[in-house]
Amino acid sequence: MASFAKKLKTSNEGGGSQSGFDAFLSDVTQQRKMAATSIIDFKFIKKRVRVLSTKEAIEDEKKGVLYWMNRDQRVQDNWALLYAQKLALKFKLPLHVCFCTLPKYMDATIRHSMFMLKGLKEVSAELDELDIPFHLLYCDSKDVVGQKVLDLVSQHEIGCVVVDFSPLRIARGWVDDLKKILPKDIPLCEVDAHNIVPCWVASDKLEYGARTIRNKINNKLGEYLTQFPPVIKHPHTARCPQSVIDWEEEAKKFEVDRTVGEIDWAKPGYKEGMKTLYEFCEKRLKNFGTKRNNPLMKALSNLSPWYHFGQISIQRCILYVRTFKKQNSESVDAFCEESIVRRELADNFCFYNPNYDKIDGAYDWAKKTLNDHKKDKRTYIYTCEQLAESKTHDDLWNSAQIQLVKEGKMHGFLRMYWAKKILEWTPSPEEALRIALYLNDRYSIDGRDPNGFVGCMWSICGIHDQGWREREIFGKIRYMNYEGCKRKFDVAAFVARYGGKVYKASKK
Repeated sequence: MASFAKKLKTSNEGGGSQSGFDAFLSDVTQQRKMAATSIIDFKFIKKRVRVLSTKEAIEDEKKGVLYWMNRDQRVQDNWALLYAQKLALKFKLPLHVCFCTLPKYMDATIRHSMFMLKGLKEVSAELDELDIPFHLLYCDSKDVVGQKVLDLVSQHEIGCVVVDFSPLRIARGWVDDLKKILPKDIPLCEVDAHNIVPCWVASDKLEYGARTIRNKINNKLGEYLTQFPPVIKHPHTARCPQSVIDWEEEAKKFEVDRTVGEIDWAKPGYKEGMKTLYEFCEKRLKNFGTKRNNPLMKALSNLSPWYHFGQISIQRCILYVRTFKKQNSESVDAFCEESIVRRELADNFCFYNPNYDKIDGAYDWAKKTLNDHKKDKRTYIYTCEQLAESKTHDDLWNSAQIQLVKEGKMHGFLRMYWAKKILEWTPSPEEALRIALYLNDRYSIDGRDPNGFVGCMWSICGIHDQGWREREIFGKIRYMNYEGCKRKFDVAAFVARYGGKVYKASKK
């Protein structure tokens, strides 16, 4: 890997050019080819896979393998698709890929639906070049998802179904539904293609915080942080013709709020995500270690949209970022801490805690302290509508909300302040959590994600944190205020950038 980084640097003196990015993509492709002379000979780590069914082997008379894509919406650098292709090559069977769309998913808007759909269009085109049929399955409701997949299994005489892993209850429910109705002679396998260390391998229990899971993950990186072999042109073609997808018609099927428009700073798809990774390492990585908590600095990776939709691999990002370790040691370490330890901790929380989005999911000390202060007098109380429209007495909070609405993104430091103020300005912790999750899921391009659930739960419910000095409303939950933000960065400059106004509010 170091040799590729050296060659890339030589080809990109002056930095940031299109030719430099093209060289970067070319080198990534070359790394895949060098990872294995053949995918069938590539040694796949068996612990990446969980067999969810009682049947483990494919019957000889079956005619295909199906990868049900969900969380990880990409072709290359995808352990689930690689495993499915390895099985199909071993048994000399056609390989199929499917994805299920819904008219509405949680609080997603057209902003999220179109980012996803445009990424899937790229996936479909790439699979077509590899002779792997892609099936876009429209489901009228979430209750028929499993049946739609089963219908495809029957239609193409599928002998094994591979699914990618998600810790969230809706996605897990879909897999459980399929497991119940899938014929017993068809194996159902789950692969964690999102985390570097599979969630169930990193830990078999709910972890208290980063300090309890960090070594468990880092000690396994030597085994799991490896190069990817390529998904190749599939030699065993399916007898069915590639279905033609009318992408404009598919977009019309979304029954979502279309007033929350698409974002323009992030374009969907693998190539755009990789371009953002390249630009981050060339321009912003050097500032990440020391300046990432300043909302006015250009120091963040901005990779979260592509992370969330699985359009790029976190593992690929880490492999590349780590080539800059010699020049930017502090920044590389900080990036790995956030993208590996903290992000996989979020998956751990959602996987092992069924109440990951409820007050009941908090630690006992946090539930007690929030309950003890539930009836404390709030100086200000705002409705969800007032908060959504940035109409509070706090110009910094209003500016952060404007950033979220307009850009589909809020700086991470401000998101903590934003959520904690919702706790302070709403009638109860339950209402605060509900509103924070709603606004995050509605406007943030990476909403409805374990990181979003954990971010709100950390801010409001103290998960992965400790008790602090007791105070009104917050109890022992960590407190943040306006003056503290002023000590961190130029609040006035941030407010001027986003135009947050101060709205007069009657005190309660």
